[in-house]
Amino acid sequence: MTTLAVIIFMALVAGSAVAMVAISRVLGGKPLTAAKDVPYECGMPPAEKPNTLFSVRFYKVALLFVVFDIEIVFLYLWASIVRELGFFGLVEIFVFIAILMAAFFFAWWKGDLNWE
Repeated sequence: MTTLAVIIFMALVAGSAVAMVAISRVLGGKPLTAAKDVPYECGMPPAEKPNTLFSVRFYKVALLFVVFDIEIVFLYLWASIVRELGFFGLVEIFVFIAILMAAFFFAWWKGDLNWE
């Protein structure tokens, strides 16, 4: 029974992916022209080509923020059911925090938190 359910689910996923591509081709209209592919700058041609890229540091800090932001979500959820978990829940949250603190200190040691 479960194998049939997995096959049906995979067929639905593949079918929806094919349907989305087909619908976008039908409703998408004409391909972009060179004029429409230019970034919009108040209706005027761009003054210069954008050549500034984000620094890799920006992405590192953003990823670290996401990781530690998710940590706060898990801590909030844990705090809402801490009494039901008992001692096992307390030990597990300390293990969770220890792993995240190890990641934090590793990022600090590697200098990923320095912006200079």
